[in-house]
Amino acid sequence: MKRALITGITGQDGSYLAELLLEKGYKVFGMVRRSSTESNERISHIMDKLELIQGDLTDQNSLLSALQQSSPDEVYNLAAQSFVPTSWNQPMLTGQVTALGVTNILEAIRQVNLKIKFYQASSSEMFGKVQDVPQSEKTPFYPRSPYGVAKVYGHFITVNYRESYDMFACSGILFNHESPRRGLEFVTRKITDGVAKIKLGLAKEIRMGNLDAKRDWGFAGDYVEMMWKMLQEDKPDDYVIASSETHSVKEFCEIAFSHVGLDYKNYVKLDPRFVRPAEVDLLVGDPSKAKKILDWKAKVTFEGLVKMMVDADIERLSDQIKSDKLKKFHKINFGSKGDLDLASLKNNSGNILGY
Repeated sequence: MKRALITGITGQDGSYLAELLLEKGYKVFGMVRRSSTESNERISHIMDKLELIQGDLTDQNSLLSALQQSSPDEVYNLAAQSFVPTSWNQPMLTGQVTALGVTNILEAIRQVNLKIKFYQASSSEMFGKVQDVPQSEKTPFYPRSPYGVAKVYGHFITVNYRESYDMFACSGILFNHESPRRGLEFVTRKITDGVAKIKLGLAKEIRMGNLDAKRDWGFAGDYVEMMWKMLQEDKPDDYVIASSETHSVKEFCEIAFSHVGLDYKNYVKLDPRFVRPAEVDLLVGDPSKAKKILDWKAKVTFEGLVKMMVDADIERLSDQIKSDKLKKFHKINFGSKGDLDLASLKNNSGNILGY
């Protein structure tokens, strides 16, 4: 049985990758930071199949311990301060985690077992002020945010360790990949969550920044499979993973709102607070190398992705509304000490609860 250690396992990509590896028969370990509050929502459905280890990319001893405990064949470094706007407010933290953290884990692998295969999560944000369109593995980097700069460091230190110590170390230059598990702070979930709230009468508008910014968007569930495929090759290399299509934030809004029968122009308000100090205007990837070597092919289309995310947010908020109504009805009719069979209540109180 192969063994894998995933840093950032509680994030969007980490949760999808953990599911994939479990399906392939791996023993999966996840490294998580010590926190007073747990944030395991994305992996709650597979928690009984995982083994979580406490550790931090900024703490070398914890990384050594995590590697010794898990004895992995493969390490996937998905942990980072990954929100671009936050990198402007916390550039030092972003550098320590997203950049130097990569050195820490590579050095830990070098000390523990040079045969461990390593995957580094690079980013299309490294291209920034793009020098070529579309962007390939040969396109020069020109990052436009502290996050992008930190990712460039992480990318090149991975190349450096590969060439200096003959390590099997790969970088996946993944373009924007989204899902219903994307954090609410990201523009795609901000849109789909906002659309769901407006459709359900919980909000009246969404305040947005640059609607003309363009991105190459795909489905995270598709992209994590390519992470795994990179580590199954005979030789380590770096790959661009992208849809090769570009769409604007405005297009994302149009599809999301029209999916629920609304016109985005009536609900989207421009707000200068959400405009980046230095914007990345056009990112579109050239995944030719990955298509040829890794047999890369996306299963979910851009339109399908947007609709998937809107539907998931509507379902989530609808369930939350129903739950709140049940709790309110329980409190009114039974008080804080009363016992209530919620399943029975749902079956017998349809008119009251709005089912």
